[in-house]
Amino acid sequence: MNLWTELRAGAVLFEDDTALVLNKPPGVSVMGERHGTDLARLAEEAGEPVFPVHRIDKNTSGAILFAKELRHHGDLTRQFNRRTVEKVYLAVVSAAAGTTPLPDVGVVDLPLSVGRKNRVRVAGNRADIGFDAATARWSLAAGAEFDHVKSYPSQSRITAVTAGSDGGTTGSGTAAADATHRLLAVAPLTGRRHQIRVHLAWIGHPIVGDPLFDRAAAANGVRTYLHAWRLGFDTAAGKRADVTAPPDPDFWQPVSGGAPARTELDRAYQRLRGSG
Repeated sequence: MNLWTELRAGAVLFEDDTALVLNKPPGVSVMGERHGTDLARLAEEAGEPVFPVHRIDKNTSGAILFAKELRHHGDLTRQFNRRTVEKVYLAVVSAAAGTTPLPDVGVVDLPLSVGRKNRVRVAGNRADIGFDAATARWSLAAGAEFDHVKSYPSQSRITAVTAGSDGGTTGSGTAAADATHRLLAVAPLTGRRHQIRVHLAWIGHPIVGDPLFDRAAAANGVRTYLHAWRLGFDTAAGKRADVTAPPDPDFWQPVSGGAPARTELDRAYQRLRGSG
């Protein structure tokens, strides 16, 4: 059994004649890996070429969609371009003392730009980010957005799944973050590179183990606790596929009590959708 066959056997979340969704483990690239292998290359070498429709970062685990033939790739990518694909992530984050407490549901509305060394950042100064409690929205102060670089409107909708150090609670409380960690569900309303990672870090809730903001953790082998949890798209047969990717057991390590109850996760998902 080759590596692709082995990985595929334990990771299929959805499959029909045109599309394949896998639950990608952390530490494996989707495609374009220059100094190792990646899923697209493994599949091609195994005689089953697949075509990634979108990407998640190498350090991110979870649902990734492939077209099984190139002729099906365009329709699937157009769904991402039209923003008809539903994407929800789980993130274990830390919070510094004094960080704004998280609302039941909030929106991070911060434009992104590319800075030095091709690093994605908010297109403004951190000191100009404010939180409006009335609208539960983080945004830049009027006139504070950079005008010397190209910027991209970017929005992420977030909700806390577990209790955190600010004392807030959601769900049944059967799972809780410790004094510095909490579990969030995040729906990127736009699809910019590194959007979730940058948005959460710049509002004071960086993802645990994210090498963009915690090089020491990454150097010590700490994984990035970001997981592509849910993916919804339209199949070639005209039906809606709603796929859930269960995180691997290690993902829950920073969460006191382990994995939350299914009811907690479901409630967080419904809050993000505006129906809970």
